[in-house]
Amino acid sequence: MSDEAFIDDFRERSGMVFHPCGTCRMGPDAAHAVVDPSLRVHCIDRLRIADASVFPNITSANLNEPTIMLAHKASQLILAAQTG
Repeated sequence: MSDEAFIDDFRERSGMVFHPCGTCRMGPDAAHAVVDPSLRVHCIDRLRIADASVFPNITSANLNEPTIMLAHKASQLILAAQTG
């Protein structure tokens, strides 16, 4: 099998079984994070991210419950911004 065929086969049959998180890290500094603590994307108006991608660290358990909690907090932040 050639190197190219081996790589093509690997690409076709490989995949991920874990839910990705931490790809849009949350933090106060735009140089080290994508979103601020209010889930607003740094330097972009009116855009928030409310999923597991904002977790600054990978959780040690299933992502479902922390993501639900984050979504609840995001809804509170959005409502507070609209009324305040």
